[in-house]
Amino acid sequence: MITLTHNIESFDSLAADRIVRQIINKPDSVIGLSTGRTTGAMHRILASRIVDEDIDVSRVTFFGLDEVTGVDPTFPGACVAMLKNELIDKIGYKDCDFLMLPTSSLDFAGSCREFADELKSRGGIDFLVLGLGENGHLGFNQPGSPFGCTARVTDMDPALYSRLCAESGRTGLRGATLGIKDIMHARHILLVAKGANKTQIAAQMLLGPVTEDLPASVLQLHPSVEFLFDADAAALIPDNSIC
Repeated sequence: MITLTHNIESFDSLAADRIVRQIINKPDSVIGLSTGRTTGAMHRILASRIVDEDIDVSRVTFFGLDEVTGVDPTFPGACVAMLKNELIDKIGYKDCDFLMLPTSSLDFAGSCREFADELKSRGGIDFLVLGLGENGHLGFNQPGSPFGCTARVTDMDPALYSRLCAESGRTGLRGATLGIKDIMHARHILLVAKGANKTQIAAQMLLGPVTEDLPASVLQLHPSVEFLFDADAAALIPDNSIC
């Protein structure tokens, strides 16, 4: 299903509402979150609604899709720091129930397996919010990632890598992420994309072939996914495809 919003405010509010509905419908949901410019406002709206409407999240498992490796978890560019600042700390959520891939580990392969196993032990992913990378990546699954890949450490998009290295003063950073196979096992997915910088890739994702060269194209095969766009991101998508 493709949903179009006509301004940024309604985009962010509708995205937050989708998560609220998931929590109300299944109070023990396992909910995956993604960081970035697309989702920050959505998280802040969600936090306000949880507090203002006294929504019970005591049985919810929130987790992050991916994480930057090689930085301190308090580094502002770390996914854990962004999610805590935008949502987790604002709602008084217990850190022990907030699952994240590690920023440092002596055995990243083992840590990634443990993370995926913990999600499975909690019943698997009920609802997963995904941002759309400008090159079609999902999480840190860059173009060329095998569709059968599971949680692992990968290279970053060069532009993001350069920015994070400059901000952190460190080099050699990488990204820990759930794999494409893990993503496709989520029961429901909300793919969010806004802005003119996502126009071309959104159309390619939906209208082009399913190919590992564009990881997000695999979502064409998912049985329960909603694509949420603003008008700019959906500019090249035919009107008859949009709800």
